[in-house]
This record gives sequence, structure tokens and C-alpha cells, in this order.
Amino acid sequence: MPHILIVEDEAAIADTLIYALQGEGHSTEWVALGSAALEQQRLRPADLVILDIGLPDISGFETCRQLRRFSEVPVMFLSARDGEIDRVVGLEIGADDYVVKPFSPREVAARVRAILKRMAPRTEALGSLEPFVLDTVRMQINYRGQPLSLTRHEFRLLQCLLEQPERVFSREQLLDAVGVAADAGYERSIDTHIKSVRAKLRQVAGEAEPIQTHRGLGYSYSPSHS
Repeated sequence: MPHILIVEDEAAIADTLIYALQGEGHSTEWVALGSAALEQQRLRPADLVILDIGLPDISGFETCRQLRRFSEVPVMFLSARDGEIDRVVGLEIGADDYVVKPFSPREVAARVRAILKRMAPRTEALGSLEPFVLDTVRMQINYRGQPLSLTRHEFRLLQCLLEQPERVFSREQLLDAVGVAADAGYERSIDTHIKSVRAKLRQVAGEAEPIQTHRGLGYSYSPSHS
């Protein structure tokens, strides 16, 4: 039974979410503060966190930033703000979805189901894609014998590129690959993840450029540049 942590300071909204999610077979827990959510996630990790942005103590954005220091749990933001910048910021700090209030509880439940399905671990073990070694069970990628310190989104992004060398993926396709709903935000956030992955690859091999940019199209993995 997936366990969902709801972080929302409005009791009526929280009650609506609890009813919808429990109807889907999930167990739920509700807290009203960002600080309480961080403490709860350390004590009893949830399978997914629904996180309101406008919290009384610390913002949902700051809560997510602190959460990402010790957890890669999927996060869905709730917000009354629907501006592009808010969506982009949310995705760039590690969110998996962004839902604008007012919302349909059934839609939120469906989005939760979709995220959990995308995040389900695969059963494959080690695969050699020299000079990379991909371990999908432990969600670890080694490059030239060195383990890369990747976030969950970065792992899935690089995995997608590695598994289909030379294929050019659009930003929208890469959003889908990392498990972020394409309609939750904007393809621009992929550029931030690519930049971070490239920086980590250069720490191992500064002269290599495995990830190629195709202007106006997207990105690909090139073994010949690895």
C-alpha cells in the first residue's frame, strides 16, 4: 500500500485529498507545516509527498530543497500560482508534478497513480555501455570506473540517453523519461538537469562530451565522444 504524505495548511483541502487518495487504496498522513513534513519524512518515509507551496512556516519550495538533501521521494506541488516561473522553479528543484488550485481530487489521485507507476523500480541489474556501467536496481551509473553522484531525475535522464545511443531526444521526451508529467512544467527544466549531469561527467573526464546538444531538437548520447 503506497503511503502518501500530504503537506497542506488548509484542513478542507487536506480532507479532500485524504478521501480521494484513500479511495485509491493509499495510506495517507497529513501535516500542516514544512518543518513537520521534513521531520516526518525522516521518521517514516512516504512513497510520495504532496506539498503545498504556501505554507505558514517555510515555503513549499524551501521544504523541497531541504527534502532533497536526504531524500529522492517523488514530490507533487500544489499551488494557487500558475505562472511559468513557479512551475519551472518547482521542477528544477526536484518536483515530479505541479498542480494548480483549484483542482479535481480525482485528477490529483490519477497523477499520483501515474507518478508511482513511473517510479516503480525496474528488475534489470547491471548493463555495460562502455565507458558507462548502468545499475538500474541500485539506480547507480559508473563512468570510467567512477560512480556518479546523481539525483533521481539525473539518473533517469542519463539512463534514457545511454540506452539509445545517437538518438536525439526532445526536451518533452526527456521530461517523460525522468518521470515528470510533460504538462506540469516546461521543457526548459531539462536544460538545467543536462547542465548538472555534464558537470558531474566532467569531474571524471574533463575532455569528454558524451551528451551532445542538437539546437532546436534536443539532446543525444554519443559514444564516440565519451
